[in-house]
Amino acid sequence: MNSIVKTQHVEVRTLKIVRKALLICGILSSLLYVGTDILAAMQWEGYSYTSQAVSELQAIGAPTRSLVVLLFTIYGVLVIAFGLGILLTDSRKRARFTGILLIGYGIVGQVVLLFFPMHLRGAEGTISDIMHATLTGVTVLFILLYIGFGATLHGKRFRLYSIGTILILILFGVLAGLDGPRVAAQLPTPWLGITERINIFASMLWVLVLAIILLRVENGRVSIKADA
Repeated sequence: MNSIVKTQHVEVRTLKIVRKALLICGILSSLLYVGTDILAAMQWEGYSYTSQAVSELQAIGAPTRSLVVLLFTIYGVLVIAFGLGILLTDSRKRARFTGILLIGYGIVGQVVLLFFPMHLRGAEGTISDIMHATLTGVTVLFILLYIGFGATLHGKRFRLYSIGTILILILFGVLAGLDGPRVAAQLPTPWLGITERINIFASMLWVLVLAIILLRVENGRVSIKADA
């Protein structure tokens, strides 16, 4: 009997460690994405952080493509792991939807990254560019949905913060989208890099904040059980 109880205790403890590790992946994913963007932009002489999109760092023919693909692949794995962490940590229906949508976002993002990169400006567009733009739109939808479902998970303050994040995503997403035809037409896009990065970094910050909140809840749960 004692051996059975001890085995169950080890299994429970292992599950707690796994849950915390998966939640930490949410923090790491956001930090890795932002760090990759900054590092790659520094590696490409002549790249404009204010007027060029993040996607151009991973475009076909870009000198930073191999670096960005490697690090963004790791980013995608971390996001998927975070989604799994939410599924294991919170059994509420809206939490499960949030986790599933994060996993879906991570998978679609990997497909775009590995199979449908855009071409550099000046190169002739192909079906890859069309699919890149289309699937990027799908990832935006995933982002809005997982923030929408996740907004109600942790009180009024987090809900208001989530609503503010969604408004930022819509506003700057529209502004960045207006530059899409200009990129295709080889016209200047002086503020594309800024508007797109405000959009992306806002969603990255939301994931990081959610991960921190979930870790605090998980740590509190562990402390209560330990005291008991």
